[in-house]
Order: sequence, then C-alpha cells, then structure tokens
Amino acid sequence: MTSLVPTPVHVRAPGKVNVFLKVGARQDDGYHDVAIAYQAVSLVEDVRAYPADDFSVSFGGSVDTSGLVTDGSNLAIKAARMLARRTGFRGGARLEIEKNVPIAGGMGGGSADAAATLLACDALWETGMARDDMLALAAKLGADVPFALVGGTAIGTGRGDQLSPALAQGTFHWVLAIAEFGMSTPAVYEELDRHRERHQRDIRPAEEAPSVDAEVLQALRAGDARMLGDALHNDLQAPALHLAPGLGRILELGEENGALAGIVSGSGPTVAFLAPDADAALELQVALSAARLTAVRAHAPVHGARLVHD
Repeated sequence: MTSLVPTPVHVRAPGKVNVFLKVGARQDDGYHDVAIAYQAVSLVEDVRAYPADDFSVSFGGSVDTSGLVTDGSNLAIKAARMLARRTGFRGGARLEIEKNVPIAGGMGGGSADAAATLLACDALWETGMARDDMLALAAKLGADVPFALVGGTAIGTGRGDQLSPALAQGTFHWVLAIAEFGMSTPAVYEELDRHRERHQRDIRPAEEAPSVDAEVLQALRAGDARMLGDALHNDLQAPALHLAPGLGRILELGEENGALAGIVSGSGPTVAFLAPDADAALELQVALSAARLTAVRAHAPVHGARLVHD
C-alpha cells in the first residue's frame, strides 16, 4: 500500500523596497522611530507548510541559502511556534521555503518568510486567527513582517510596524542590483548614530516623530515614476555607503544607464533603481549585467502574503 504524501499549504509573500525612509533620534531603548514608504515588489518567497509533530525548515530557490540557520532561531520557525502558542495548537509544521529575495539585502526576505509562515500555518492547522491578531503577532516578530502580510503600498511609522495604506496607482518598474554580500541592519543603524554624533546634525528631538514627505505621497497617488524618482530618500544610505563604499559606484552606474534614480534598499546592500517603464528597466538590467552585476527586474506594487492553490 502506497502512503499518501500530504498536500502542503502554499503561501507566497513579497519582498519590498523602501521608497522613503526617515530615521528619528535613537531612543533610550536603543531603537529608532522611523517613517517608511513601503512598496511590495514581484520578487517573492514561497513557503509550503506540511503537517508534522515538530518544527523544521529547509530552503531552496534562486539565491544562495547555505548560510541560513535552520534551528529555532530561524524567523520562520519562530513565527510558527508563536502562532502555535497563541492558538494552543499542539502539533508542528515542516516548512519548505523557496527563496528569491536577496538574503540580508535590505528587501525583507526573512520578514516575508515569517509572514507567509503565519498565514500558511494558520490555514494548515485551521486555527482561524483574525487578521488584526495576526498583524499583532507579525509585529512581535519584526518591524517589516506586518507589511509583508499587507503588501501593496503603505506607510510604516513607529518601528515601521504601525501601518496605514497609501493611495497609489499604476505600476512602478524596478531593477534591483543584488550584492554578493549581506549587511547587518544593526550595524548600519550604529553607523548612522556615529555619523550623527560626529556631525551633531540631522538629529531630531526624541519627541518629534519622523514623517514621510508629502512629495512621496503625491508621486504614489499620481502613479508618476519621475516624480517618485525625485522624491526617493533613505537616511540609512549614507551609513551603508560608508560601510560599503562600492555601492556608490553601483548607484552611479545605474543612473548612467537610464535609471530615474537609485536608492539603497533599507539597510542595504541591494540597490533599487526606478526605471521610467518596462522597456527601460530591461535595458538597465542588461547594462548592469554587462558590468558583471547580478540584476533582476521587478514591478510594484503587488499583493501581500496570500494562499496559492497549486
């Protein structure tokens, strides 16, 4: 008698680019309040969850996953265990994750894995968690996890996890230059703090919360890529460039080859270039590839984490 292979629950969640990121002063707890304009991109992570007695995770996909941990410190396993505790579920899940978002690249791939895992395990276990409760769990896992659940275009405040939808229309075309190394988000924030201490500038009072510039919101509402290109901003770009000076040449190369603008995505080292249209994005990808860079095209915005019926 042949045993049946269980059918997994399949969830897909997007990576993201931050089209705007402003960082407030360092708080007493070491964290910073931020104001982020997120856009979910078509570079996605696929999570399949199978019934199991315990929790495990394995990886495949188009990026090198050899350095990823698979023990309890992995964010996807943390997400599954947190959901089980919250709902009283006593079993486990075997997770298979197909990764396409750069690892430690400032595009929220790990957060997408966690968001997809929450949704997949909720469906697998039939725990029926309310959307708001799932978003609250997501926020405990990391600042970018709620956005990976929501997707689209959104504004994040607080630690980036307090989301409000942003009006946006049309499609934006991105070309992502993917570095062969990762960067530590805490290290980039520490460099920002050191830079501000050295120069004693750009430091907002702790009580003054950062906000997204009106020009960014206007460009998104209008679906105007040129206007958005003029408004791209990332407070973490300068410290990222200080830690990895080679990113500066990548930014120059993209802008020399038709990009409206380039920006370090999040804490880096992925560099996101905004192109005027799909044809220009293809030409830019070819130019970057000719310079022996790994470049992929993506469009935005796309949906957040959602069930996929194989």
